[in-house]
Amino acid sequence: MSDQVNDPVPGPADVPATVPGCDPADGPDGAGGDSPSPAGWPVVSIVVPAHDEEAVIAGGLARLLDGSAPGEFDVVVVANACSDRTARAARRPGVRVLETPVPGKAHALRLGDAACRTFPRLYLDADVELDAASVRALVAAAARPGVLACAPVPDWDLAGTGLVARRVHRVHDRLVAPLRGLAGAGAYLLTGRGHARVFPMPDVISDDGWVHGSFAPHERVTVPEARTLVRPAPTVAAHLNRRVRVRLGNRQLAALGRSAAEGRLRLGSLAALVRGRRVSPLDAACYLAVLLMDRVLTRVRARRGGRVQWGTDGGSRSRPAR
Repeated sequence: MSDQVNDPVPGPADVPATVPGCDPADGPDGAGGDSPSPAGWPVVSIVVPAHDEEAVIAGGLARLLDGSAPGEFDVVVVANACSDRTARAARRPGVRVLETPVPGKAHALRLGDAACRTFPRLYLDADVELDAASVRALVAAAARPGVLACAPVPDWDLAGTGLVARRVHRVHDRLVAPLRGLAGAGAYLLTGRGHARVFPMPDVISDDGWVHGSFAPHERVTVPEARTLVRPAPTVAAHLNRRVRVRLGNRQLAALGRSAAEGRLRLGSLAALVRGRRVSPLDAACYLAVLLMDRVLTRVRARRGGRVQWGTDGGSRSRPAR
């Protein structure tokens, strides 16, 4: 089975090979296609890699497109090695659906990226929600001089999350928030010049970590006006699976010469949270217990090869977007 595109709107064959404002080489000072798109063309391309996301993809696309003008967003969903009806659930006006039997999020991102029609380009996890106003805020931020990449701020939907998992998430979020950068929000946007730094993306576990490490601090910004709705791991087991992948991904990035977004979390930072009453001693105890299990599992997984093809877990997919 080859990669297939289901295109309810005009397909790539209907797009001229060169569109002003769409070539990475276009724009003043090599700005990478950051100039305004011609009238009638999309202002941003959006790639949504989706692996078995039937439960959430339709709701996420509805939130993304509601309030957008027809043709304002060029949306490409890449149904990647799905065993469910993700592709069918994603089909709606204004969305092109590409199906591939090849697993791997990086592959899905490359495939969707190749089908994009304009710059800047937004890469959005299928189980994360982002509305049209937030997309516009990201596009506006990317137009600022010197900005090559930007990301929204995550809001957390803790409905259905277990008590211990909620305590662990509370601590972890407060520890990593100052270090998050372009990672952890489930979305990031690249200008044309930024895109040239990131793509072609290698087969990395942590795509957002790769993106974060591609830019100096002054070249990447977090946009408070843009918010994603993210559903964290609902159980301790799901949290551990996710954290093991993060650690393995960070090791891979280090080997490739890219710094991890999180940096190194220190126990002193945890103690400061407790002293400042931002987390409780019980929260901290739960976090430390799970952290120990996390490190042990990472070592075991690394010794077994540590291969991960898809950078997410199925925890959120059992909770359809509301």
